[in-house]
Amino acid sequence: MNKTPFEVFQDECQAEVAAQGRDTRLVALGQQFYNESARHKYTYHFSWMGRPIIQTPQDMIAMQELIWAVRPEVIIETGIAHGGSILYYASLLQLIGEGEVIGIDIDIRQHNREAIEAHPMSHRVSMIQGSSIDPALVEKVRERVAGKRVMVVLDSNHTHEHVLEELRLYAPLVSVGSYCVVMDTVVEDMPEDAFPDRPWGKGDNPKTAVWAYLEENRDFEIDASVQNKLLITVASDGYLRRVR
Repeated sequence: MNKTPFEVFQDECQAEVAAQGRDTRLVALGQQFYNESARHKYTYHFSWMGRPIIQTPQDMIAMQELIWAVRPEVIIETGIAHGGSILYYASLLQLIGEGEVIGIDIDIRQHNREAIEAHPMSHRVSMIQGSSIDPALVEKVRERVAGKRVMVVLDSNHTHEHVLEELRLYAPLVSVGSYCVVMDTVVEDMPEDAFPDRPWGKGDNPKTAVWAYLEENRDFEIDASVQNKLLITVASDGYLRRVR
């Protein structure tokens, strides 16, 4: 069967993306850009519909592609901050016409809560205050999303121990064919002195947690095509697709 022009275009793109990923010099340049721009807090300077999103634009485009492909009924995100990312996901679900976002944070500051609740996309957002690894909280979330098509984004405390526990608790909620996206795996690839005032760093971060989790769980695989496409990303090895 002859392929349509769009299918031909897609095949060409897939081949080009794979070639990008094999170009070690290009990949290194992407990492160098991220490391240098992080000194200026590059990811802090973008917003979505008025709220700071604190992500790279590249990763947010990738999330749009995944959300459109998966059509999740629920997106769970740990870590809320100013609320830009949960409102971004909510706006994408609004365009699709269904779905809700559940945001979890140990400390939802009042000014952020008020701004999120006043936002036009707030009707697709629910916020839960508490530790993302509190068993009672997780059980409530599990009951709420049972039987639904679920996507998860982990972006709270970035220590190895915390993220590994989040993976053990939330990854099983992800539907087959959907994704658990672990943000800030990039910490492993940054200079040793990049986080002097944080409890995470090289050897103790989301990427090391991902590697450990994949050793004990075979339901997920790293979708390297995403990072190969983006080149500049906070989530290398962090786009985990559930395959079984």
